[in-house]
Amino acid sequence: MPIFARTMFGLVSWAARKGLSDSSAPAPESAKQKARHTGVRGETYAYWYLRRSGYTMIARNFTYRGMKGEIDLVGYDAATIAFVEVKTRTAAHSAFGSPEEAVTREKQQNLSRMARQFLREYRSGDAPFRFDVLAIEAPPGRRPVIRLHKGAFAA
Repeated sequence: MPIFARTMFGLVSWAARKGLSDSSAPAPESAKQKARHTGVRGETYAYWYLRRSGYTMIARNFTYRGMKGEIDLVGYDAATIAFVEVKTRTAAHSAFGSPEEAVTREKQQNLSRMARQFLREYRSGDAPFRFDVLAIEAPPGRRPVIRLHKGAFAA
């Protein structure tokens, strides 16, 4: 499997060599749609990056009815369950700050609540877990820069 993950990340990385935003979009998109597409591309890039790094992914975009938010990626890093929040920015100096700064205290609380629900639902309550933040900066015309913060915050 590591060979497959390395190959897939190589392909995704090659496709992202000029950034993650789609500058060749045929129809004019609203800023919200453009941000959503960039986010999806960022999550796909992050998924294969983590797979290549040895994570075993078990869920993407985990949501629970009646609860606010979602967990972008859930996977095992060795025996530890990692709840990964992916933040992608396409501008070098965004008005919203760095990707890491976007994981506010409120966002951390929502992720923690969702993680507890995930552990309850899949009966993994005694498994060690942590929260990771994967920050991607992908200015147009340049390769994405990735920063993985393992154990970025506590529950």
